[in-house]
Amino acid sequence: MEKLIELRDITFGYGTEPVIEKANLEIFKKDFIGMIGPNGGGKSTLIRIILGLLEPWKGIVSVPASVNIGYLPQYQNFDNRFPISVEEVVLSGLLKKGKLTSRVTRDDKLKAREVLEKVGMLTFSRRSIGELSGGQMQRVFIGRALISDPDLLILDEPVTYVDNRFEHELYELLEAINQETAILLVSHDVGQILSSVKTIACVNHYLHYHPDNQLTEQILESYNCPIDLITHGHVPHRVLHTHPS
Repeated sequence: MEKLIELRDITFGYGTEPVIEKANLEIFKKDFIGMIGPNGGGKSTLIRIILGLLEPWKGIVSVPASVNIGYLPQYQNFDNRFPISVEEVVLSGLLKKGKLTSRVTRDDKLKAREVLEKVGMLTFSRRSIGELSGGQMQRVFIGRALISDPDLLILDEPVTYVDNRFEHELYELLEAINQETAILLVSHDVGQILSSVKTIACVNHYLHYHPDNQLTEQILESYNCPIDLITHGHVPHRVLHTHPS
């Protein structure tokens, strides 16, 4: 299986305190990894290191130049009052690779339509982004991340601001995307992701990789990833809480 990314003995922190220490992770083509862990445990820091936004204090990050990464951040710095269509938002995903010039080509538009169909938003292509629901917006932003044909799609807490129905639809969509694209899905909600992901990485200062999605409460506790049971939308969920230092 083709290896896309490798992290070796990664240590990084802010100030003088390390947030993550000696982290090792390999991501292969068509992987579907759920990255779980409490808030403040280092998940987002590792994502920024993979994206090249942070340089680790120690360790090696191996991302070949040929590997293309699509990214859906937890917080979209996006003003939905801005007069831009759904299609234009998706097309803006070509900018990061320098593929989009001042003139949008016919091929660009065909690619945008193809992606919008994949995420179930083709009929909304001419709509203003501000007219969409939270779940519909997330579909569009996933399309924006997909238009450059990424080898790896990284999603950071993609269901934070959406309703329960969209959560189910999102995981179905991601399973379809995973037929062609590796996925790294970051979440603190264990119960929601276990039915979709293939493997689990638990991050709480250290990274513990579990080569399947069959996690028990005992395993999570042994990895210093303690859990709480909460009710969300009338459905019980296991979520990770901050481990006391």
